[in-house]
Amino acid sequence: MYYARFSLCRSALRFTCIVHIDPELPMPFDTDVLICGAGAAGLTLAIDLARRGLCFRLVEQNETPFGGSRGKGIQPRTLEVFEDLGLLDRIAAAGGPYPPHRIYRADGGIAEMPMSEPTPSSPAEPYREPLMVPQFMTEQVMRERLAELGHRPSFGVRLAHFEQDGDGVSATLVETAGERRIRARYLVGADGGRSFVRRALQVPFPGDTLGVRALVADVRLDGLDRTAWHRFQVGTGAEQVMICPLAGTQLFQIQAPVAPEGEVDVDVSPEGLNAMLARRTGRSDIRVHAVHWASVYSMNARLADHYRVGRVFLAGDAAHIHPPTGGQGLNTSIQDSYNLGWKLAATLGGAADTLLETYEEERRPIAKDVLGLATKLLDEAKQGMMRRAREVRQLDLGYRGSSLSLPGPATASGLQAGDRAPDAPCRGRAGQPARLFSLLQGTQWTLLGHAAAAQPTPRKNMRILRIGHDLLDDGGHIAEAYGLAAGQWALIRPDGYLAAIVVTPDLERAVSILPGAPSM
Repeated sequence: MYYARFSLCRSALRFTCIVHIDPELPMPFDTDVLICGAGAAGLTLAIDLARRGLCFRLVEQNETPFGGSRGKGIQPRTLEVFEDLGLLDRIAAAGGPYPPHRIYRADGGIAEMPMSEPTPSSPAEPYREPLMVPQFMTEQVMRERLAELGHRPSFGVRLAHFEQDGDGVSATLVETAGERRIRARYLVGADGGRSFVRRALQVPFPGDTLGVRALVADVRLDGLDRTAWHRFQVGTGAEQVMICPLAGTQLFQIQAPVAPEGEVDVDVSPEGLNAMLARRTGRSDIRVHAVHWASVYSMNARLADHYRVGRVFLAGDAAHIHPPTGGQGLNTSIQDSYNLGWKLAATLGGAADTLLETYEEERRPIAKDVLGLATKLLDEAKQGMMRRAREVRQLDLGYRGSSLSLPGPATASGLQAGDRAPDAPCRGRAGQPARLFSLLQGTQWTLLGHAAAAQPTPRKNMRILRIGHDLLDDGGHIAEAYGLAAGQWALIRPDGYLAAIVVTPDLERAVSILPGAPSM
C-alpha cells in the first residue's frame, strides 16, 4: 500500500487529501501545468490559465523580479492581447508614447524625426502606435493582474531536473526548504535564452552571433530633457550612444555598442558611464548620478528546432532570441504564450492532442520571420537609420497556412481563415455602444454572422453574435472590416484569429473537424 498527497486545484481553490494508490497506477498530479520562468512569457501563460480556472504553478529561479527596462516596446497587436487579458489600461497608465528621435551629428547639426509616421487608429485597428513601458513595469502590472486572479509566482525556486512519460512530467524543484518533487501534466519552459528546459531536452538552438556587443543601463542623469530620444553620432558608428527617457519613470535608458568581449572591460558605474558619455557625445554636462540596472550582452539571432517535445513546451526567449531592434522580442514572447494557453486549456478539457501540435506549427514560422526583421533593422541601425514601418506592429501576423485555418474563399473585404479578427464599433440591441473586441473578450470561441442566417445550435464555450439581431452595425464598420455575405459565418478562435469563413450548411462540419472547437 502506498500513500500520496493528492491536490485538486481549480482557480484559487485548493483541496488536499490523503489517498491510497496502487503502485501500478500512474502517480497523481500536483498541478496541470508547471511554468518555469516568471518573465513576460511565463506571466502571460499564467494569467491565461488562471482566468480559465486551470491549476498551474509558476516558478522563477531568481529571488526577485527582473528590474531592468530591456524590452520596453509594446506593439499594437500585444496591446490587443493585453486588452483581452484585462490589463491594457494599467499598462497604458504605466508608460507613454515613444518620443521623437533627436539626432546630434558630428558636424554639430541637430535633426528631429518621429520613430514612424504617425498613423491614427481606425475602427478595425484601435491601436496603431507602440507604447513605451519599461519591462520591469510591464511585468509588475502582469503580476498584479495575476494576483487578482488568485495566483502569484514563486521566486527563488529552481527547476533542477525533470523527466516525462506518456501521462505527465515529474519535476524536482529546489527551494529554500530543500528539494521537492512535483507531478504536472505539462511543463512549459519560459526560462529565457539560456533555458535550462531547452538544454535538458537537448533541443538544438541554431543561429548566429551577430558580432555586436552592447551596453544597456537604466540611470538617473542630468543634462538632457525628456522630450526626445537622444542619439549622438559624434564619432564613428561604433562610438554612437542613444539616451532615451523611460516613460512612466524618472529614469533614462542608455544604449551603446561596446568592444567585443575580452578586448576591454565595460565599466557600468556612474563614473565609467560618465567617461563614455563625455567621449561619445562631446559634452560634459550630461552626468549620470545613479545606475539602477545595467547589462552588457552580445546580440544573437537563434531559433529552437522544436517548440514541443512530448509534454514539454518552449515559449519566449527559450525558443527564440534576436537583437532588440524593432521592439519584437517581448511581444513575440507574449504572443507565444497567448497562442499556447487556450490550446493547453482545451486539451486538458478533452480536446485531441493534435491541437497542441499547432503551437509549434503556428508560432515557429512567426519567430523565424521576426528574427529576419530584427536582424535587418539592426543592420539599418548601424547606418543610422531608425525609422519603423508597419511591419514592426505585428498586426499583419497570422496563421493562414495553419491546420487550424480551414481553407475557403476570402470574404468581400479580403479576410481569410488565419487572419487576425478586426475590431469594429457597433451597438447592442438595447442601444448601448459596443466594440467587437469587447464582445470577443474572454476565453470562448465566437461565431459572427448575419441575422438572416439560420441560428446555430447554442453550445458551451461558444458565443453567437448575429449582426442585425442582437448586434447593430449602424456605422457599417463590421461590414467594412469583415465583408460577410448573407449566410456566411466567421468562426473566431479564443486568441482572436479566424479559424474559418463558412456558409451555414457547412458550419457544423467545420466546427467538428477543428480540434479545440466546442462540440456541436
